[in-house]
Amino acid sequence: MGEVHVIGSIFQGYSLFEIWGPLWFGIICLLIYAYNRYILHSPEYELQSSQVKFFYTGVILLYILQGSPFTIIADHYLFSAHMVQISVSYFVVVPLIIVGLPFKWFKKYAWNYKLRTFIKIAGHPWVTLAVFNILFTVYFVPTIFNVIHGNVVLSTFYQLLMFLYGFFMWWSIMNPVRRVNELGPLVRIAYVFFASLALMPIGFFFLLVPTAHYSVFQATAGEIFPLMTAVYDQQLSGGILKIVQLSSFSIVMFKIVKSWVWREEDEGHAYNKNVRVVQGIAIQKDDKDK
Repeated sequence: MGEVHVIGSIFQGYSLFEIWGPLWFGIICLLIYAYNRYILHSPEYELQSSQVKFFYTGVILLYILQGSPFTIIADHYLFSAHMVQISVSYFVVVPLIIVGLPFKWFKKYAWNYKLRTFIKIAGHPWVTLAVFNILFTVYFVPTIFNVIHGNVVLSTFYQLLMFLYGFFMWWSIMNPVRRVNELGPLVRIAYVFFASLALMPIGFFFLLVPTAHYSVFQATAGEIFPLMTAVYDQQLSGGILKIVQLSSFSIVMFKIVKSWVWREEDEGHAYNKNVRVVQGIAIQKDDKDK
């Protein structure tokens, strides 16, 4: 109960506008309205119920992370809460939103539209992988983080840039539109593997460095959880980053392998239906003979 009282007291100096983020609330409402009107109730698109759930989960998580009272804790009190905000936004929210949109929607606006050229250039898979992980790692370099985090405009711009390249990275992994920076299943598995390795250095930095480096959170260390020192908070964020990232990548790698196996089996069945073996020799049957 004491911790609940402390958490409640830290919001006393903030207005309702700052606590509940009406700007983000408006953005989320606009996204849900557009999704319902132009996608969910459009005869042009076919959606599975799971896709709708994924999309709603993604946008609701986005509001909780970016517009709810959790934002104040993540911005001023706990570095580990900020890590939850960042890692869940880029490794959970982005793929959920991509999965929640129909293939035909992506095809309409990414393949048969002028955006295709932009995606093919700016979203080149291996360039995207490098840029996103460099942006993510540089963001958490202590001296750079303290500057960016202290400037609202700079922080917003930097995180939007990371969100854009996070989207391109997940585009390459999830392959929502064929022929737009398409990777084969085996290459996508390798892509996920390298993406997992790319953030290992920053994760180990958080876990192993015994000194607190983030001045914003050093000043408020222990205000919410008295035993949570700045160093413990920093180490916890390293664990959060790797758990969220590896869990997300493990799930998508399992999905890639599973769909790959299913496709191989389907192709094998189709081949067997059209092939007759005579004395060890495979003979292709004509349609009229089937």
